[in-house]
Amino acid sequence: MAVYTHLGAEDMADLIAAYDVGTLVSAKGIAEGVSNSNWLIDTTGHDGAGARYILTMYEFRIDLDDLPYFLSLLDHLAARGCPVPRTIHDRQGALYRRIGDKAVALIEFLPGVSVSAPTVGQARAVGEQLARLHLAAADFSASRANGMALAEWQRLATACGREGLATIDPWLADTVARDLPRIARDWPTGLPTGVIHADLFPDNVLVLGDAITGLIDFYFACNDVIAYDLAITHLAWCWDVAQGTFRADLSRALIDGYEAVRRLADTERAALPLLAQGAALRFALSRAYDWINTPADALVTRKDPLPMARRLQFYHDNPGIFA
Repeated sequence: MAVYTHLGAEDMADLIAAYDVGTLVSAKGIAEGVSNSNWLIDTTGHDGAGARYILTMYEFRIDLDDLPYFLSLLDHLAARGCPVPRTIHDRQGALYRRIGDKAVALIEFLPGVSVSAPTVGQARAVGEQLARLHLAAADFSASRANGMALAEWQRLATACGREGLATIDPWLADTVARDLPRIARDWPTGLPTGVIHADLFPDNVLVLGDAITGLIDFYFACNDVIAYDLAITHLAWCWDVAQGTFRADLSRALIDGYEAVRRLADTERAALPLLAQGAALRFALSRAYDWINTPADALVTRKDPLPMARRLQFYHDNPGIFA
């Protein structure tokens, strides 16, 4: 369930009429999503041939002051040929509209499906598209700090507490206590920075065969270390989820695809083992916090933090996989 706010038929029709997209035909709630309400919107389109969009209402976890960054970034990347959905501006040119104390945005619909078990071809393709995104965003003028950077990991660890983490698994508590100070101490500086997606898991990528048709959900996008984005994507794509095992073939394909478009500096490649450990810790901590603080009867499915912690251990023990 990912429609938290009900919009009646008349309200929805009035909202869509604020855009030059034709008349509303249907609006269907989309089950996917955690923090926002989403609808699949069909309209008559400009010429009566029909058109399809995604309507998002921002419910939780997103500061509305950040919306211009997220939505303008989509327009910037789309204009440079990246497979991202354009923001549909309303008739006055606004990126989003307000409904009470919430905001809504209409986004271009892109075809494709998300995969849970990527192929080698898909891993290479996502590496290529990630590199193209980094290059295309180089002249994006807006800037946003990473709200999920090291200081937030430390805050989450404190908020969970060692006892709270131990309720999930004592090993998780020990891992955080040992590795968070080490990673914070050794976190690399002086690496190239730019716009990063920061959450490019397979469920935020649309594919048809091995072709990438969409990079979506830019709501963690920010300005940070570029190679860290590759590390996050590696964390997300290079594992057999069912078995919990590392896939060397996916790793090679992802990095080769990335470097076919943007070569890594020697300093970036050398930093990848620690950047990947930090990425794993970041998601282990955010998932642990949600695990502890999400009510048992909530409609949102909690994500287990332990697979991320195990990947952290693997990256620590096997730095040679990035050589």
